[in-house]
Amino acid sequence: MVQLQETGGAVGARPGRWAAAAVLFLASFMNLVDVTIVNVALPAIQAGSDATSTELEWVAAIYVLAFAAGLLPSGRFGDMVGRRRIFAVGLAGFTVSSVLCGLASDIAFLIAARGVQGLAGAMMVPQVLAILHVIFPEEEKSKVFGLFAMVSSLGSVAGPVLGGAVISADLWGLGWRAIFLINLPLGIAALIGTIRLVPALPPDEDVRPDWMGMALFASAIVLLVLPLIEGRNFGWPWWSFAAMAASLALAGFFRSWQERRARRGKAQLLPARLLANRDFLSGLALVTLHFSGAPGLFLILAVFFQSGFQMTPLQSGLATAPFPFGVMLASTFVGRLGSRFYRGRIALGALFLAVAMVLLNRTIRDVGETVDLVRFVPPLLVGGLGMGIAVAGLFQSVLASVSAADAGAGSGALQAFQQIGAVLGIAIVGQIFFATLGPAPLLSDAAAGAAFIEAAATATWYPAAVYAGIALVLTLSLAISRKA
Repeated sequence: MVQLQETGGAVGARPGRWAAAAVLFLASFMNLVDVTIVNVALPAIQAGSDATSTELEWVAAIYVLAFAAGLLPSGRFGDMVGRRRIFAVGLAGFTVSSVLCGLASDIAFLIAARGVQGLAGAMMVPQVLAILHVIFPEEEKSKVFGLFAMVSSLGSVAGPVLGGAVISADLWGLGWRAIFLINLPLGIAALIGTIRLVPALPPDEDVRPDWMGMALFASAIVLLVLPLIEGRNFGWPWWSFAAMAASLALAGFFRSWQERRARRGKAQLLPARLLANRDFLSGLALVTLHFSGAPGLFLILAVFFQSGFQMTPLQSGLATAPFPFGVMLASTFVGRLGSRFYRGRIALGALFLAVAMVLLNRTIRDVGETVDLVRFVPPLLVGGLGMGIAVAGLFQSVLASVSAADAGAGSGALQAFQQIGAVLGIAIVGQIFFATLGPAPLLSDAAAGAAFIEAAATATWYPAAVYAGIALVLTLSLAISRKA
């Protein structure tokens, strides 16, 4: 057997690598199911706890916020103390916190438990790509990343449908609580598989914690997202804008701090050589923007279908299933392209998504007294195909310039900025939707339906603009590079 090395160079073939990948995929599936399953449960959670619209946003956003803030430090901790060890601890914490979510006595407890769950997920998830990046040889990475994207898509498909079915079935009278408790058997199975099948790769003994970098990174994220979610609730006071400005200042200080530690020969949270890499930084910016489009949209669609038109959670989950199904379908075929046509694939996927958002806007505005779910299939399927076309290229393009030694930090940064984009999308799209909606539940049924239609349709313009902008910029970039 060829000895695996975690730093640099080609990795020898390992007979057990596909079994290890299956365990890692199960953990990713578990995490993604939990993210998407919550969206379809939000109206039921609101009805059962009298949560405000802001508290409802926090149930979704606190997980993503804690997840994003913890990804980069956790990726680096994986480099320092061993990726399998951090993965196993995160998996155990995720399973326990899922049970706490299911046992939550009120909305405040649920939000707090979701925050813990997000931090545990942050410990677990960056190790997945980092381990795959190391244990698979170069010629198999395109295939395994394509499978990762397909499993991720399957998790997104299963989430809303499974959540809707579980809530509608009201298993053991638990209602929405059962969607969290199903993580218990999945988590136990994944933990056993981790111990038995995932290789214990050697840590980098030269890496030390960068506590100041961790504090700066997490503070910058919180100061950016907090006012976006709470600003509307407080009437956009001066401190909300001051917090966002402070976030940008802390981001600049974070970069300076990483460069200073590099000059002194100390370990960095995000290696300075990555911060000096323009391709890596532009890739992170593109990932953030790209993933700010869809997550917020699915949050408001769940509220639109269930609160606006009294659909069941299962119907709501089935209504949005064409999108992740399209992602899974496209990922299956795009994986065969390997490392070719990165920018072209991302541009084409963004174009599909922009068209899908315009079609979805039209479909929502055409809704009458009842919702015809069949009419939502084409725009959501087109959008899912676009996401599937783009996402593998996004991941591969960002990680292409990352060495095996920085795999934890690089994959942690990639997924951190993916989640930052998601929480920004939840905040922005949620702001547009709820601000446009106003006090719709207090209106008559007909007026409330019209208000929900206007709010949901208006909210689609943000992702439409984002994806159209990405498609335009990348297309122009490709045209310029061909002429050069």
